Formats: sequence, structure tokens, C-alpha cells
Amino acid sequence: MPGASLQPFVTAYYCADVTCSPRDAWLEDYLHPEWVNLRFLLNTEAQSVIGAGELQHCSDFTVTGPTSRASRFRMRSGRVWGIGLLPEGWAALLPAQAGDYADRLVDGLADPVFEDFVLLVRALAASEGGYAQELALIEAHMAALFAQALPVDPDIAALTAALVDPKLVAVAELAGHLGMTTRSLERLSRRAFGFTPKLLLRRQRFLRSLARFMLDPSLKWLGALDDLYYDQSHFVRDFRCFMGMSPSAYAKLDKPLLIAAARARMAVAGEAMQALHRPVGSGALQAG
Repeated sequence: MPGASLQPFVTAYYCADVTCSPRDAWLEDYLHPEWVNLRFLLNTEAQSVIGAGELQHCSDFTVTGPTSRASRFRMRSGRVWGIGLLPEGWAALLPAQAGDYADRLVDGLADPVFEDFVLLVRALAASEGGYAQELALIEAHMAALFAQALPVDPDIAALTAALVDPKLVAVAELAGHLGMTTRSLERLSRRAFGFTPKLLLRRQRFLRSLARFMLDPSLKWLGALDDLYYDQSHFVRDFRCFMGMSPSAYAKLDKPLLIAAARARMAVAGEAMQALHRPVGSGALQAG
């Protein structure tokens, strides 16, 4: 977890060390929809694609915008560091609309929006490979950036907290809870979150179900379904929309990284998935 002063902006720091088998040079998995992530590849190679399509080469500093579709990825033996940003973190640090980066993979070294991270990329590349040293580099860099960050619109934090409340299920209800008009909510949602409020509510409902299944596959899908699903066919439609496959096809896949990541994240941050992270100030942060 980040330090207390950064917890309103950063969900978590994470590190994955991958060792591939001599017979299979790649580890492959699928990422579920999530908020913005900054990823730093160290002594490895990775490829990824959001949604359908051919896998594309990932730069040593790859930015994944907020996503509404699964990302297929694969990587060779090596290490990857990640920084998860809440919408508040995006708004505080980056002078761009989140909607302009929605469902996109970006080379952070080629996009001037992310120029404040170039020094961190270089420092990690020059490190001696120690976990503690690299984490310290990341923590120091992020603390320095946020010390100079822009003040964040309190409506962004309020919307982030509202989205993880399973009792809020409709756009009009969400707008009323926040004391906003529906039109104002739509503008805020696209600017800081990347998508419409309707899609975000639908995504949250789906991810609550997926998280339960990933933490305990013995539940089967019926046992993992969120209470807001009318029936299993309703869930299957959402699953195909967000993951690009059926629940049964996904259940058969190996998940060498994501199952481990979900369990580790649950232990450290109190939620198995980044988009379900409860921000500081919502009264529900479970770790820190």
C-alpha cells in the first residue's frame, strides 16, 4: 500500500516476478477491466491487447488507460512493477481527459502527458534489481509528484466512493446521491473516469461477481453472482461484453498471474480488484 498521504490517489504498488518454463517462453493471462495502471518492465518482454485483436509489443513504460474490456497479455521471464491510479490520482497528476485514454495502451515514453515518469523509468532500469530498492524508488518518486499535484475536485472522490457502494444501482440514484444533475455527472464521469456512469455501474456489478469467483472458484458462477443480476443469462451477457468470452470458457483458462494477484491484493488492500478499491474517506478502507 502507498503511504497515508497518497492513499486517496494510488490504489497499490505491485510487483510480479515471472519465471517461464524452458518449454514455454511466455506466461499468458487476461486482465479484467480496471482503472489506470502504469507498468514498468524490467529485463523482460511483454505483449498485450485490449479486447479483440492481435497482441502488440509493450514498451518498457506502458500506460493502460481505464478499461471496460479484458486485456489479454503475455510476458517472458522477468519483473514487472505497477502503480494503480484512482481517478483522483489521474486528475491530480495528468493534464488529460481520462476518456481520451479509455481502453487504450500507450507508450508512456512517447506521450508527453507522462513525461513526469521518465526519470522513474530510467532509475528502475539502472537499479541493481533489488525489490526493496526499486520499491523505495517508486515511493519516493510518487511522493515527490503528489507533493506538487493539483487539488482534486471533491466530486471525483465522492463518485469513486459511490461506485463501490453496491446499493447505488441507477444513474439517477447516483446523481441524486452526489447532489449533481445527470448531465454534470456524465461530464465528470467521462473526464475523470473515462466512461459513462451507466457503464461504470454495470462494470462494478460485473467485477463484484468476478472477484468472488476468483477468490473462491468452488462457488461456481451461480454462487458468485452479484445480487443485482436478474438471472444467469443476464450475467452471461455482461461477461461476454466485458471479457470477450463466455464464463465457462474463462473458467477453463489457466490464470497463473491473476489468481495470485487477486489473493495477494485482497490480503494487502482489502479488495481483490483495483476497480473495487475503497478510497480513503469513504469510511471503508480496510488496509493501510
